[in-house]
Amino acid sequence: ALLFITVYTADGFYEFVEDHCVFNSTKLDDIEYIRSYYYNKLEYTRFSSSVGKYVGYTEYGVRNAEYWNKDTGNLAAMRAAKETYCLNNVGNDHEAAL
Repeated sequence: ALLFITVYTADGFYEFVEDHCVFNSTKLDDIEYIRSYYYNKLEYTRFSSSVGKYVGYTEYGVRNAEYWNKDTGNLAAMRAAKETYCLNNVGNDHEAAL
């Protein structure tokens, strides 16, 4: 799986966003793109290409998911990330592993 993390810290609090691709082969149907939002190690919102929208896991995360799911442009970009972000990188990682 590919993993990229963005970290934000201020006054001892820890927030980060994790993008990763889960795959069994290089076929687009076998790839899942996931973007997770964390605050102090607790995941509060996630986008999964399998679900096709944001899902909230905390009260704050649910509010974020509702707001972000209304933004059709952002949602379309997140849905496209499976192909634009994962597909090429998964091919490289799969080839290197073999």
